[in-house]
Amino acid sequence: MRVVFMGTPDFAIPILEALIHSGHDIVGVVTQPDRPVGRKQVLTPPPIKVLAEQHQIPVFQPESIRKDYQPIIDWRPDLIITCAYGQIIPKILLDLPPLGAINVHASLLPKYRGGAPIQWAIINGEKETGITLMYMSEKMDAGDIIAQSKIPIEPTDNYGTLHDKLSRLGAELLMEILPQIEAGTNDRIPQDESLATYAWNIKKEDERIVWDKDAQAVVNQIRGLSPVPGAYTCLGEERFKIYEARVMDSTKTAVPGTIVDMVPQGLVVACGKGQILIIEGQLAGRKRQPMENVLRGNHPFAIGKTFES
Repeated sequence: MRVVFMGTPDFAIPILEALIHSGHDIVGVVTQPDRPVGRKQVLTPPPIKVLAEQHQIPVFQPESIRKDYQPIIDWRPDLIITCAYGQIIPKILLDLPPLGAINVHASLLPKYRGGAPIQWAIINGEKETGITLMYMSEKMDAGDIIAQSKIPIEPTDNYGTLHDKLSRLGAELLMEILPQIEAGTNDRIPQDESLATYAWNIKKEDERIVWDKDAQAVVNQIRGLSPVPGAYTCLGEERFKIYEARVMDSTKTAVPGTIVDMVPQGLVVACGKGQILIIEGQLAGRKRQPMENVLRGNHPFAIGKTFES
């Protein structure tokens, strides 16, 4: 089977690796253009490009897939597989391969359509998530479902750990179902539009902690944004990123955002309901580290000070 794979970030790597070792003919990889990265703005290739070139697979990097897609037509794929590609794919490509164009999506569709399903599932306190294998359509993440696989969201999971679990799960599900797709025996189940929810890309305002929320909601926000981009709060002019926290058992009340205690493990901060213990954080211009280390050095924290909400 001639396959074109379209993907960009680390999340897509296990899927492409599985395809490479599956014995199918990966005739081309489509990924985003190289972009400047870091403070020095070093031009850096996407992870999927690096992997494809290691295996001598042709790579195509259009600025706009809507305007520039002829190489994909020339590759004559039997199947297009996408995972976290990052651009809307035009209908001419969706209709091109005889076996269709399918997507590996990191949620249990129709829940959490969009670009940040892993983050929002954690932030919203979901107890489970999973992978959906679906046919692509012109409407975002709305195509017919081929198969799904579920996993629990553990209390200890953050965006980083759940990202890696789902990435591996996506590769496993694709390899399980790919023979059915090739044979034309797979399921094709329309999505229930009345159950659709959306997980839009994380914006800067989503990163700022709202201390008026209850303690579990604040912890979920921190988990859903850790290790990147990181939830943050401000103490006066000082920006403070928080990477790990847990709910404290306490009946004490204080103005939300107030530091109510400083213990060896970290800072105890009041929320709209309950309190959290901040275990790991990062002050501006310093490295990320356990709060016990932060509190041993120079820091702006003191009992009674209040983070902005």
